[in-house]
Amino acid sequence: MGSYSSFEEYQEDVTDDLKGNYSNILKGIGEDVDREGIVKTPERAAKAIQFLTSGHCQDPAEILKGAMFAEDYNDMVIVKDIELYSLCEHHILPFFGKAHIAYIPNGHIVGLSKIPRVVDVFSRRLQVQERLTHDILECINDTLKPKGVAVVVEASHMCMMMRGVQKQNSVTTTSGFRGQFEQLETRNEFLKLISTDLS
Repeated sequence: MGSYSSFEEYQEDVTDDLKGNYSNILKGIGEDVDREGIVKTPERAAKAIQFLTSGHCQDPAEILKGAMFAEDYNDMVIVKDIELYSLCEHHILPFFGKAHIAYIPNGHIVGLSKIPRVVDVFSRRLQVQERLTHDILECINDTLKPKGVAVVVEASHMCMMMRGVQKQNSVTTTSGFRGQFEQLETRNEFLKLISTDLS
């Protein structure tokens, strides 16, 4: 697995295979693949799915390791309202929302931009929200080895909104806590801070 990088290049053979598959799907639902509005759709979709699942070939731990700094800071660090976009592995439909992440350093801090990048890498995989939350939590906990980590993810799922129960206003919340955040007082402080608009 490589380190984090922007995903702008596509393997020609993979794109061609996916393009053929998307063309067959479009034919299967009754579309005319030679229609002007559709003719380039298989290639666009092939590139889009590669980008949306590009997290499978990136190592989020390396992102954190590349920006760890020794620092004697022992209070809570929170990055909240991190936008996330992922694909549900059950229907390959999007789910999207926000992640709120905190950690209490234990001799090392990490560049703040790296935390959203970790969210991106895990989001750009076929996912379920529960595993996404767990993956982010354990990656930060295992790599930084902080005194505590907290992750809350709030997301809306198109598989619930567009099909199935068709509930447009439902939001799913998942959370995970390690170390000092397992203590009620510390956890409540975090939950209060992420729900407060400090501006």
